[in-house]
Amino acid sequence: MGGVAFLFAGQGAQHPAMGVDLVEASPAAAEGFAIADEVRPGTSEQCRSASKEELSQTENTQPCVFVHDLAAAAALRERGVVPATCAGFSLGEVAALTFAGAFDTRAGFGLVCERAALMAAAAERHPGGMRAVIKLDAAQVEGLAKQAGEDCWPVNYNSPQQTVVAGAPEALQELDVLVKEAGGRAMKVAVSGAFHSPYMAEATEGLATYIQDGHVPSSLLIPVMANMTAAPYPADPRAVSDVLANQVSHAVRWVDTLHTLQDQGIDTFIEVGPGKTLSGLVKRTLSDVRVYSCETAEQVAAIADELA
Repeated sequence: MGGVAFLFAGQGAQHPAMGVDLVEASPAAAEGFAIADEVRPGTSEQCRSASKEELSQTENTQPCVFVHDLAAAAALRERGVVPATCAGFSLGEVAALTFAGAFDTRAGFGLVCERAALMAAAAERHPGGMRAVIKLDAAQVEGLAKQAGEDCWPVNYNSPQQTVVAGAPEALQELDVLVKEAGGRAMKVAVSGAFHSPYMAEATEGLATYIQDGHVPSSLLIPVMANMTAAPYPADPRAVSDVLANQVSHAVRWVDTLHTLQDQGIDTFIEVGPGKTLSGLVKRTLSDVRVYSCETAEQVAAIADELA
């Protein structure tokens, strides 16, 4: 048997009633939600009862998905399932770093709240959106994004046939036409800004300042793959800070990340947190691997029984 990797879900996977049964079934998960409520009162109730529209607001999405990600991972570890390495998609990377020891739960949650506020502010100053383009390979999408305008960038390399583009509204409208003409399909992504693009440069600057101002990470206890490089985070905590701050304004190299993990001997991927997005991307990118989704107490128990 090869190694196990935890994949921490990102923004866009949120849904009402996230993590409710984990709180009741797992003391470790309940502790994470309790800390979240101390830092940001009402987070647990928002996960439990907020509408889809409320959860789609960046300031709400990121804290709620973060705490659910971490709760699912903590519940698995509590049952004896321990990963050899971790990766997280965008927001999920902060949860992965927290799980791996770069931050304690309180500090990681505070960082996520700051990250969400900075990205929301950048999105307000630079209105934009995102499109998931399918049925075309990355090189084709890169070419079409260039044609669509200078404010249009490929930012998430999700699978061999899915690349997400971020940009200005008018550029994305042009991209929609170009993608259709090329035989692909462009779908709106349920986010409120052009994330992982140059439009987030101010968020990177703000996050770098926040981290340097008393929030520098500790050394990692478990390797974590970086979205920006598709390689493990560096050992030096200050280098970790630089990569983490720049992540919000640079592309997510998810396809390369998954291939690197497989090359390292990972053959079991467990998506922790809401939804099945990352599980689907693994299945569309790799072969000869086992893939699990884990967001409920029932799934925690089933995975633990099989793997622990």
